[in-house]
Amino acid sequence: MSILQKVNSHDDLILLTDSQRAALCDEIREFLVTHVSKTGGHLASNLGVVEVTVALETVFDTRKDRLVFDVGHQSYVHKLLTGRRADFDHLRQFGGMAGFPKPSESGTDAFVAGHASSSVSIALGMARARTLNKADYNVVALIGDGAMTGGMAYEGLNDAAYSREPMVIILNDNEMSIDRNVGGMSRHLSKLRTKEHYLGIKRSYRSLMNRIPGGKVVYHATSHVKRWLKRALLPSTMFENIGLTYLGPVDGHNLKELIRLLRAARDMKEPVLLHVVTQKGHGYLPAEEHPSKFHGIGKFDPITGKVCSAPKYTFSDAFGDTMLRLAAKDKRVCAITAAMPGGTGLLKFKDKYPKRLFDVGIAEEHAVSMAGGLAKQGLVPVVALYSTFLQRAYDQIMQDVAMLHLHVVLAVDRAGLVGEDGETHHGIYDIGFLGQAPGMQILCPASCAELADMLHWAVAECSGPVAVRYPRGADGLFRGSCWHCAPDTGKMARVFCHRRGPAAAIITYGTLINNALEAAGILEAEGISVTVLRLMSVSPLDADAVSQQLEDCPYALIAEEAASGSGIHEKLAWALRQRKPACRVDAADLGGQFVTHGSMEQLYRQHHLDGEGLAARIREAIGIEG
Repeated sequence: MSILQKVNSHDDLILLTDSQRAALCDEIREFLVTHVSKTGGHLASNLGVVEVTVALETVFDTRKDRLVFDVGHQSYVHKLLTGRRADFDHLRQFGGMAGFPKPSESGTDAFVAGHASSSVSIALGMARARTLNKADYNVVALIGDGAMTGGMAYEGLNDAAYSREPMVIILNDNEMSIDRNVGGMSRHLSKLRTKEHYLGIKRSYRSLMNRIPGGKVVYHATSHVKRWLKRALLPSTMFENIGLTYLGPVDGHNLKELIRLLRAARDMKEPVLLHVVTQKGHGYLPAEEHPSKFHGIGKFDPITGKVCSAPKYTFSDAFGDTMLRLAAKDKRVCAITAAMPGGTGLLKFKDKYPKRLFDVGIAEEHAVSMAGGLAKQGLVPVVALYSTFLQRAYDQIMQDVAMLHLHVVLAVDRAGLVGEDGETHHGIYDIGFLGQAPGMQILCPASCAELADMLHWAVAECSGPVAVRYPRGADGLFRGSCWHCAPDTGKMARVFCHRRGPAAAIITYGTLINNALEAAGILEAEGISVTVLRLMSVSPLDADAVSQQLEDCPYALIAEEAASGSGIHEKLAWALRQRKPACRVDAADLGGQFVTHGSMEQLYRQHHLDGEGLAARIREAIGIEG
């Protein structure tokens, strides 16, 4: 039996020898590569934190101690060590284990973690709750250097230092240097400060001063002198300047050293930041050489590292190619991304126009506000963000873009369901909050070709704020583009009729048109002919055009890949009731709960938004049994 098969909790880990734990790390890497190659998932980040996680689970008992991840795609090793080894056969699959921490899945998952820069704030809340409740547990936050580009991380660090709450913050530095190298003396001091003898003396001295009369005054005075002398002699880290005890940097793949330092940090009973340096993809050569490719990957050959499925031309690819053409025509066009130039399709743009691509890190609020500044001064900024991360910039959209009616284009990638990444990443709320911004136009292409046409119009011909929202993945049944200039009005046609039939109507937008057309085909085969309308713009909502297309239709089903209350149903249904009082209007959407993870087909089926589900709704509404 392998060592990994014997480990299900902290109790098992503490019984292992140093050599057994080192062997366990090798087994974990082999296990991850084998299983993720079959299911897909986040590999490089997990390979990089194997030793860190083994050390954490050895020093802390996550059944009672609280381990808070910052972006939980690096939580696979934690899940593996806390009794969920068998669940990896169904990782990120419908009904199976989530790819991110999920408290409902295990009590060892302290908090959900899908967005960046929040771990320190959450952990501090747990530490303060411990104090107020007079409880006894440790609190740890694991934050990556990428998440440190988000401003919220510094808000949390600043308050953690001020609070003096005992907690350990692990900075996983796997890509860039956090602080400049200040020479041999600095390295010597770092080494000295992590010696057990030094830390022991520090703890004993503080304990003694707390017990003797006037000791606290003496302790604070000597601490002040010590800090003054240190800062006078050596440059200190930013973390020390705000009041955190800083340990490191330390090799994040040196398991024995990590365990020693984590124990020391835990026993200091104050806010401590441990700086560990790791390598993404460590121990698996393909992931070491191409960490971005293996950050989130589909099924692949574990021997060669080659992806099994042939690459498809995606909406993100179409966006990136269109941006190149727009930038070539207009020097005012620039692009902004929040640490996702690859995911949003902007790598070619970055190579071609490096001075016009602004990667601001994981800082969506800053990205949108900066776009407002660019637009105010005459440039045409295109902000490419995933829908789920755009949520973080609601205030900036309102205050710094819409209020001045600035020409900022929001390229809303991963709109709608995203499949296996689940609750934290579905983009099913953006229409709701974007539609609240006065003057905001929201366009919904249904194909890559239509995305190109809409983006060209949004950049070159539109004024004011406009969002172009498009899904993850490639084209479906519908190809080509219906975004054209209507000859009778000279205006863009915002409602398009794909099929016409008297029995009922399906009204939808975006790529859900594929499911609507499938439903219409199923019904047509049964002798039920329905109208299929697609809205290419959902804000402003052209209710008059929809009403005209419905003619004498007795029933309309508004189908949308959005959460209840976050789409267009209420607004459009009310408008149609005024214009077509004889037409009954219903909604088919994703409901009012968070949507789990699974394949797109499974999620559509679960919420009755697949072709058969929509067809069944029509049959039921018009009184025909399937």
